[in-house]
Amino acid sequence: MKITLTMMSLSSIIILMMIITMVITKKNKMSRDKNPPFECGFSKMTSTRKSFSTHFFLVATVFLIFDIEISMIVPMFSTKMVNMDEWLISSTITIMILILGLMHEWKIKMRMN
Repeated sequence: MKITLTMMSLSSIIILMMIITMVITKKNKMSRDKNPPFECGFSKMTSTRKSFSTHFFLVATVFLIFDIEISMIVPMFSTKMVNMDEWLISSTITIMILILGLMHEWKIKMRMN
């Protein structure tokens, strides 16, 4: 009990000393030239951030969905011999979801044009 209390008080003192040291040595001067990351030595005149395309986001999301479904379809061919009924149901559902996603993508693409 005494060792635990001693260790807790010692660790509390060390933490307090670290906080005090951090507050004392903190740099207070905030300069516009010192804060940004150094790239080439020139100050930027305009914002370099380009706007994010929502079409790119939609295409990337659809690609991920198709990619996941394809990775689900590939192992189905090796498990075909195990249980034919379960394989047929799961592969039909997966392919139907894939076809519905493709139809939805075509519908969105027609609206965007």
